[in-house]
Amino acid sequence: MPQMYICVILPKCISEPKMRMRNPSADISGPSPLFEDTSTGSPPGGHRGQDKGPVNYPGQSLLSDPMSNLAMAYGSSLATQGKEMMDKNLDRFIPISKLKYYFAVDTLYVGKKLGLLVFPYMHQNWEVSYQQDTPVAPRFDINAPDLYIPVMGFITYVLVAGLALGTQNRFTPEILGMQASSALVWLIIEVLATLLSLYLVTVNTDLTTIDLVAFSGYKYVGMIMGVLSGLLFGRTGYYLSLLWCCLSIFVFMIRTLRLKILSEAAAEGVLVRGAKNQLRMYLTMAIAAAQPVFMYWLTFHLVR
Repeated sequence: MPQMYICVILPKCISEPKMRMRNPSADISGPSPLFEDTSTGSPPGGHRGQDKGPVNYPGQSLLSDPMSNLAMAYGSSLATQGKEMMDKNLDRFIPISKLKYYFAVDTLYVGKKLGLLVFPYMHQNWEVSYQQDTPVAPRFDINAPDLYIPVMGFITYVLVAGLALGTQNRFTPEILGMQASSALVWLIIEVLATLLSLYLVTVNTDLTTIDLVAFSGYKYVGMIMGVLSGLLFGRTGYYLSLLWCCLSIFVFMIRTLRLKILSEAAAEGVLVRGAKNQLRMYLTMAIAAAQPVFMYWLTFHLVR
């Protein structure tokens, strides 16, 4: 009997400790969360602390391909050849190298040239200086034609015209655009008419089209002075200032173009003889006389 009692009690005693061992483990671990905590940015589970491998981009293999490098080199060579061809063809129609000569100016040249345009009566030497059959840059010779003053003069004239229209409550973008386009069209007509006249008179001269544009563009200086005088002193100031500038540009054009159009004898002061020389003299005076006409035509409506 005592032995059987021990056999019955032992299983119960052995099984109870097993049940008690499961409860502490459950209390330690706690309930499993429904979602993982990703606020720390660390990877879940056993992947924490593991280093990431190098990232492969989609175009990395393409750039490392020898064929793609060859194609890029071929494309760059084609682009270089296209740029050289474009520059060569552009230089045929627009002489870029020659235009650089007309913009080779400095502040001292601009100041002296403006003074010569306003007061040309005391200037003695009007010949352009040469160095090895090539005219020197304008910054070294005040008699050399340039495009800086005509271009800046045209832009300033348009701005002053807008100012004059604004003071009269007549300013609109359309009117200002018509003013600028009208001045540009008259300049082109003047240059084309001069070229045609030189061709008809058969004048052998070293005047180029760019030279004619430069000489025709110098009148914008007098036009600006006339309009500004009109804004400050009324119509009386406009007419007095414009009259002075018209006389100055007439003298400037006569003394400059006579060395280009007239014969060498006339340039040296010898009496002009012969029908051809007289035609050249009339042509020079006509070009010079056209400047005051355009100056008045393009400015009289801006002053009231």
